[in-house]
Amino acid sequence: MAKAKQATLDWLKSISGELATTTLNRLDDLLPWYRDMPPSRRASVGLVAQAGISSFVAWYKDPESQPWVAADVFSTAPRELLRSISLQETLQLIRVVVQVVEDRVVEHDETLREAVLLYSREIAFSAADVYAKAAEARGLWDARLEALVVDSILSGENEEELASRIAALGWRARGPVAVLAGNTADHTDVESIRRLVRRNDADILIGIHGNRLIAVLGKVVPTAISDSQNGFLKLATLLEPLFGAGALVLGPEVPVISEAHRSAKAALAGFAVARALPKATRPIAADELLAERALAGDMLAKATLIQKIYRPLAEHSPELLETLGTYLENGRSLESTARELFVHPNTVRYRLKRISEIIGWDATGAREAFILQVAMVLGSMSEADSRKRR
Repeated sequence: MAKAKQATLDWLKSISGELATTTLNRLDDLLPWYRDMPPSRRASVGLVAQAGISSFVAWYKDPESQPWVAADVFSTAPRELLRSISLQETLQLIRVVVQVVEDRVVEHDETLREAVLLYSREIAFSAADVYAKAAEARGLWDARLEALVVDSILSGENEEELASRIAALGWRARGPVAVLAGNTADHTDVESIRRLVRRNDADILIGIHGNRLIAVLGKVVPTAISDSQNGFLKLATLLEPLFGAGALVLGPEVPVISEAHRSAKAALAGFAVARALPKATRPIAADELLAERALAGDMLAKATLIQKIYRPLAEHSPELLETLGTYLENGRSLESTARELFVHPNTVRYRLKRISEIIGWDATGAREAFILQVAMVLGSMSEADSRKRR
């Protein structure tokens, strides 16, 4: 029995070159992806096929020895081959190799059929194990890289490296970006968040900082969600059940990912003061909390209020600026404002309407009046500082 096996083993060794040549020809005939490969990659695949045949011979010699490991076969090829050939393509390669071996050896010795079947099972499971480990390692690396990218966005540092790091993560969005800040849930399901975002033709980067969950949202298909900030607000509303209880604040839309730190700073500043607005919606835009953010010392919010409210009115008409200030100081009373300005109440109404058209805020509402009053105070202080410097 031992002599017969040794004879078969010697025969297998003698035809291993023939098997390798036949395998390469069969690969070229049956697998289009192999034919389309550049010569260097084809050579690498050939090395893998030859190593697989050699491993069968070694395995047949002593099936009880250390189990065959697919990594040993792939170690004969460049490391990037694992990344360029999918698991499906690897299994197709294995099928061709096994078929060639089976066709050739079974005609010599029928008893080898069982050995080929056992070998094919082992090599298939081992290949799957290699790819599973590679995917796990890739997942861990991606998670660390994603955390690093989100940290860079929050800090506003390393903008030069941001593009390459995001590209390595497979970021698909090429349009506007906004940052969403909230609390983590008891059992935050990150993958559910990713799936929901991608179903809405957007992309996402996720960072968890203690109890805070930071989501960087980017549009992949501009027509899929509105081109305005409302598009991100709708997406944030869909994500709301997946965040924990408490404030959920959406930063302003920025045109590109490299400017996402501006949206992130606004979102985090809004998140910090959202409790000051008991009836705040969930989610709420960071710009809805400009007054609270400004009172908390957020310089970006202060500058935004001055630029969006005070300066447009001052540049358009000092008369409108005076009317707004007087109206707010008099508790939003039309009659009191008219008396102080020596005009008819209808004139005050007309000016308030013009103010609303120019800046987009309506001074007759309690909430917006509060925001406007903070802006007026900040604008007056800014002008006073400017005069002192001059």
